[in-house]
Amino acid sequence: MSSVFFGELMLRLTPAMPQQQLIVAKNLSVDFAGAETNVASSLARLGHECHFVTKLPENPIAEHALASLHQYGISTAHTLRGGQRIGTYFIELGSSIRPSKVVYDRAYSSIAQISENEFDWAQIFADKQHFHLSGILPALSEQCAAQSIKAAKVAREMGLSVSFDLNYRRSLWQDSRVARDYFSQILTHSTLAFGNAGVMQDVFDFVPKSDDSTKAAQEIGVYLQDHFAVEAAITKRIHHSANRNTVRGFYLSGETVSASNDITVDILDRLGTGDAFAAGILHGLFQGWSKDRAVQFANAAFALGHTCYGDQNWLSEAEIMSVAQGNISGHIIR
Repeated sequence: MSSVFFGELMLRLTPAMPQQQLIVAKNLSVDFAGAETNVASSLARLGHECHFVTKLPENPIAEHALASLHQYGISTAHTLRGGQRIGTYFIELGSSIRPSKVVYDRAYSSIAQISENEFDWAQIFADKQHFHLSGILPALSEQCAAQSIKAAKVAREMGLSVSFDLNYRRSLWQDSRVARDYFSQILTHSTLAFGNAGVMQDVFDFVPKSDDSTKAAQEIGVYLQDHFAVEAAITKRIHHSANRNTVRGFYLSGETVSASNDITVDILDRLGTGDAFAAGILHGLFQGWSKDRAVQFANAAFALGHTCYGDQNWLSEAEIMSVAQGNISGHIIR
């Protein structure tokens, strides 16, 4: 399966000492990531052909960023060069009762400054089967929102399946009603939506009536299907502390709900874990697995993502499948 991903590739800076606060950090670890690249790297690791589309400046930092994708085998042939800067985010990993924090420095990045006709979507989507994007890029500028909507529309017209992750970052939006408008337009051209109860409330003012997690997920799925004719993959997170969560996944197709088992996991780094879930679902669908198998696999990837530093990961299908099959003791393998 050949897939296209459209989004912002950012410079990630994290205190070199794990869980150290940014205010006292003397050394920062350098990495690169973004919601869409996180999904692409996981899928590439799982054996799929992935093409990433973005815009980056002409400088050594951007070259490093592109090299970070090439190590996964991700193609960046359709990435444009120009503009002045790469978006940056700083991550302070939390511990116990102290939450993790993200500080963005991405205003006026190269991708945020794109113009209307810079991307030839018909050429980009030629001979591709799937397109993935998220709700983060439309938050960066009106141009990014317009191109996200246009790309989804062209992809569907060309027969690609389209997955849209309803990523909503409160700090990037001044008005959630604008996000709702953009998200709705993208969903109109989508076939699969990723989300959770939080984004449904923040963006669509929709709150499930049931306290039962399976029934609540079904309500979300019915809402998305009725309004946008999409299938839905939903995550649920029970937050015990900054170091410990319980995660579960659901897949909604028509009136059918496929639910994973709960997995409780101790956390090293929770950034990018929802993207690991999305990649797990897409991998299962691309492989032609049953929805039950796909959601168990995706939730295992979701949980395992918490145990690895960095947004992107190198988890193999065998490692993920082992956890999906219930091997969660953490016993040493030798």
